Amino acid sequence: MKKYTRLALLVSPLILIACGKKEAEVAPAPVVVAAPAAAPAAPAPAAEPAELSDAQREQQRKQALLDFATREDKYMNDPRAQYGETVKVSSTFGDPSPSTSSMGKNAIGAVDGKDWTNNHQDIGFDWIEFGYARPVQATEVRLVINDGAQALTKVELQDTDGKWNVIWSGLSDLKDEKNGPRTWFVKTFDKTPYKVKAVKYTIANNVEKGYKTVDAAQLVGD
Repeated sequence: MKKYTRLALLVSPLILIACGKKEAEVAPAPVVVAAPAAAPAAPAPAAEPAELSDAQREQQRKQALLDFATREDKYMNDPRAQYGETVKVSSTFGDPSPSTSSMGKNAIGAVDGKDWTNNHQDIGFDWIEFGYARPVQATEVRLVINDGAQALTKVELQDTDGKWNVIWSGLSDLKDEKNGPRTWFVKTFDKTPYKVKAVKYTIANNVEKGYKTVDAAQLVGD
């Protein structure tokens, strides 16, 4: 009997140890709660632009004039550009008859301050077509339009076979030039696979009311 008592005394602690170990093994892991992320700092308010002085405004005005003169000089002395040699138009101020070879002649040749003026202020469409002495694979066209720049709606190129190709149509976002006496309407495009001999500009008269005036037109290419 004493033998079994001693055995029970030895076994009891072992059972208690085993139970404790089991409880320790199955104890749930502590839950870790992440701290909330800090809110991003509010951006600092933008600084108010400093008001320009009279001298600074005058400097800006002169710089804009210089930029126009530089750009125009580049156009007018471009060795790849040629001016229109012949012209046809839809109408001329005071003469609504169909186009003839003599109408619109003021727009032939280089920029000289002499203009072709259309015959309509806000009705229908007008157009002016320039012919060039040397057909080229074109990359750019330039039209000197002093009034009505926003009324331009289409530009077409004519190849040496007489076929017309539209290279642009839509609404012009060009504003009348404020830094010079002329407005240059310029369209650049990939070199044409054909040679261009004529360029036609179409004007929607009601888009910008008033008479439209054109001084000259360049074709650029090789």
